Amino acid sequence: MDRPAICGGRPVRETKIFYTHHYIDEADIQAVTDVLRSDFITCGPKIGALEKRLCEITGAKYAVACSNGTAALHMACMAAGVGPGDEVITTPITFAASANCALYCGAKPVFADIRETTYNIDPAEVVRVTTEKTKAVVAVDFTGQSVELEPLLAHCRQKGLVLIEDGAHVLGTRYKGIPNGSIADMTTFSFHPAKTATAGEGGAVLTNSEDYYHKLLLARAHGITRDPRQMEKEPEGDWYYEQIALGYNYRMTDIQAALLISQLEKLERFSLRRKAIVARYNEAFSRIPELIVQEEIPESDTTRHLYILRLNPEKLSLGRREFFDAMAAENIICNVHYIPVYYFPHYKELGYSRGLCKRAEKLYEEMVTLPLYYGMSDEDVEDVIRAVKRIVEYYR
Repeated sequence: MDRPAICGGRPVRETKIFYTHHYIDEADIQAVTDVLRSDFITCGPKIGALEKRLCEITGAKYAVACSNGTAALHMACMAAGVGPGDEVITTPITFAASANCALYCGAKPVFADIRETTYNIDPAEVVRVTTEKTKAVVAVDFTGQSVELEPLLAHCRQKGLVLIEDGAHVLGTRYKGIPNGSIADMTTFSFHPAKTATAGEGGAVLTNSEDYYHKLLLARAHGITRDPRQMEKEPEGDWYYEQIALGYNYRMTDIQAALLISQLEKLERFSLRRKAIVARYNEAFSRIPELIVQEEIPESDTTRHLYILRLNPEKLSLGRREFFDAMAAENIICNVHYIPVYYFPHYKELGYSRGLCKRAEKLYEEMVTLPLYYGMSDEDVEDVIRAVKRIVEYYR
């Protein structure tokens, strides 16, 4: 126990609980060990096996595994043909990579505000900020709740835009009964340890377009191909390959792929446990007027990656920083997702300023991320709830 609780007395728990933690079992360890004992630890058969499994889970026709979710976003923008002079619309309530992927291609990120209740990008705001320069929309499934894919797709089809679904949070979620990953033009995944299933690090892009698929393969591996159909000249032998575009080394290892394949076998369990924790949190917090619970659209059957609790400034006498510190004193280590992207110094240097997305900025000032992960026990969940209630009662 590091210190007494700010509210007085002993903390609700003696050991710390963090906002996230990966889950690894013996099957995962064995899967990695088997690869380490095999002939291929990279560029081997586990990559294709993983891509096939991702297609089975999502219903997408093609999957391209890569080194991380940021690489996946960059590859998707490259495949979409994003380049200098283009604009790419995204949300400010996201990790920086959702906007940086446009910068990587020489394009300009344009930020659209969020819905006040769901915290996902507002399709009406996407329409409002669309210009003749808009090339793509990067729509983030924030916290694991699906974005409103139907109106976003309709707008993109009308304007000739590419819809890239940043699905870093969304693995296991369904939109109108269809798994996310097979609906947008391209969907990117992240398999960081904080996510529902992990490869340690890793990512993927899923698509139903054969054209995008071949472009994604080139983007992943230096723009190099061994496919004679894509070559300028006849192969000189089995060793022959050609670089036909400029790509990157965004490959995933077989070690990572094996771990993720094993993790995906537990995806239904992971999803059900996360849903149960979210349901318990919602039951506890929705009755407290000092707190605001994130709403969900009925179309999204959500596997939640993050649990966002919003403080009601009209009813609570402490701010987010004080609440955050009070939770830490109870040995509940929270986080905040996310700082609006255009707040960062780099974006300020690019000419962005505060005030672009007022709903997003207000959300940032009032939200905190509570612990949510598969390995949480019922006692852990109740400790989080007790800590929140204790702080609210002390400061109301």
